[in-house]
Amino acid sequence: MTGAAGTVAGVAGAAAVAGDAAVATPRREQARPGPAGRRDVVRRELRGMWVATIANTDWPSKAGLSAAAQRAELIAYLDRAVERKLNAVILQVRPSADALWPSAYEPWAQCLTGVQGKDPGWDPLGTAVQEAHSRGLELHAWFNPYRVANHTDLSKLTASHPARRHPDWVLPYGGKLYYNPGLPEVRAFVRDAMLDAVRRYDIDAVHWDDYFYPYPVAGETFADGAAYEKYGAGFPDRAAWRRDNTDQLVRETAERVKALKPGVRFGISPFGVWRNAATDPAGSDTRAGVETYDDLYADTRGWIKKGWIDYICPQLYWNIGYPAADYAVLVPWWSEAVRGTGVDLFIGEALYKCGDPAQPAAWQDPAELSHHIVLAARHDQVRGHAYFSAKSVVTDRIGALDRVVADHYRSRARPPR
Repeated sequence: MTGAAGTVAGVAGAAAVAGDAAVATPRREQARPGPAGRRDVVRRELRGMWVATIANTDWPSKAGLSAAAQRAELIAYLDRAVERKLNAVILQVRPSADALWPSAYEPWAQCLTGVQGKDPGWDPLGTAVQEAHSRGLELHAWFNPYRVANHTDLSKLTASHPARRHPDWVLPYGGKLYYNPGLPEVRAFVRDAMLDAVRRYDIDAVHWDDYFYPYPVAGETFADGAAYEKYGAGFPDRAAWRRDNTDQLVRETAERVKALKPGVRFGISPFGVWRNAATDPAGSDTRAGVETYDDLYADTRGWIKKGWIDYICPQLYWNIGYPAADYAVLVPWWSEAVRGTGVDLFIGEALYKCGDPAQPAAWQDPAELSHHIVLAARHDQVRGHAYFSAKSVVTDRIGALDRVVADHYRSRARPPR
């Protein structure tokens, strides 16, 4: 979730946000009956927090903690979300083709015990759903479809791992292992593996991040030529075939989720630039080094227009005024992309950059994120924000989230439905 933003070249520029940061245009509101027939206004907006488990980024703090210690850390994050008046937790439950629940398809996640396939002695996803709901929080189950491992040695995977049983499904690239999206049997398997959690738990949403085909690595080739030769007939080029593979995964997952549980939402959080305007007149006025349509083979705008997803949460991990990918340019672009489609738009926010000395000057200002909320509130299609990630929600290095809460989250809100 964090690495892609760094691929955008450019020098940060400062930009002032007009207006008082403490006053934002209200999100959509919904009336409900109150005492003596009074109609109370209930604010509806997403206030989300990602909890990353890959490589123990957020949780558990380290592999091998006792079940009680893992549970206590998870509960602490949920309680912190409530304190910050957030209303949704996006928990990574399938970080690397392994699972945070007793899956019938994949081994227990290595991040829990340090040993992939080892039973942690409790059910993290089941507990997370129950404890989140008891606190009035939605639980969005975050899955990564194709990443197998952050290394290229199949022998390091547990012996029962599907990738070891089907080595022909796997490709090394950029020092990592990925399932090959061009194989129909791979797409069927990863769908079934993810839907197992939908079937078994009362989750509120299926959530995917920005990793479809892997981010480009200079000097390397994603070696899916054999699959292209077998299945690519009828496509003008390999890029079109790859996009169709991703489209099939999105469309078929959407259909299966709705067939299983119509009330469960399906949302995707892509890299923040679909295409630059220099590439496509329909694209944004940006100069990003990565374009999801061309580099990740993910037609994020197309999924919106076709109504395949319930929400989109682009990772707009840049400051207002950033020359190559200006937050103030991308918010209105995405707002227009969803207009009239029924797809909710949430904005992914880079809380992790706030106060990081390696980041541009704008990120040293505790008010930068609050300015984001003000700007986004001027675009009526924006229905909330999600913050990366949980560790930064807790540490809040320079008080940027404190400022957001003080300026905009004075009372709790309900997520849009």
